Amino acid sequence: MKVMLVGATGLVGGQVLQQLLDDARCDAVVAPTRRPLAHADPALHNPVVDFERLPVDAPWWAVDAVICALGSTIKQAGSRAVFARIDHDYPLQVATLAQAHGAHAFVLNSALGADAQSRIFYNQVKGRLEQDLRGLGYRSLTLVRPGLIGGERSERRTGEHLASVVLGALGPVLPRAWRINPAANIAAAMVEAALAPRPGVQIVGAAALAG
Repeated sequence: MKVMLVGATGLVGGQVLQQLLDDARCDAVVAPTRRPLAHADPALHNPVVDFERLPVDAPWWAVDAVICALGSTIKQAGSRAVFARIDHDYPLQVATLAQAHGAHAFVLNSALGADAQSRIFYNQVKGRLEQDLRGLGYRSLTLVRPGLIGGERSERRTGEHLASVVLGALGPVLPRAWRINPAANIAAAMVEAALAPRPGVQIVGAAALAG
């Protein structure tokens, strides 16, 4: 299979990239990024793009499946409007263009609590994206909803770090749905959903991703 990965520079995306390249079921990976990846592999094609102006007719859109690990935080984005563009508009545009070129499976790294009606803006944006992706009618759509993601990020998120320390200490006594979700586990679930797509809409919850 040929798989597109967006968000390859992030914590989960980096894990997905390596797992795809190591999986014999995957012949090629297309990973469009804003800056070139520091990763060389004959199976990897890394077009450098501006997500505000994606090339609609590029031949590399022709893939079997898409994995989306693209995402930010409101603090990183700088405003709610920019955050919504990154976490809703960009993934939806990628999903639309890839589907137009033949992609039949889409896998999204969403979030625990994603709900288009949520009063929490972050969860609301994630929920709107899930809702709009359902509307595209992909043959296979998998929504992965992790809780707190475990792993070393290139940038420090103070609140996330403190929560990971607390949950890490309490992990053995917590219900699985409340435990840390290691980035490698999230990536593995996404890779499996892309390379062995199941028809319809699948939801992978935090409990299934726990360490």
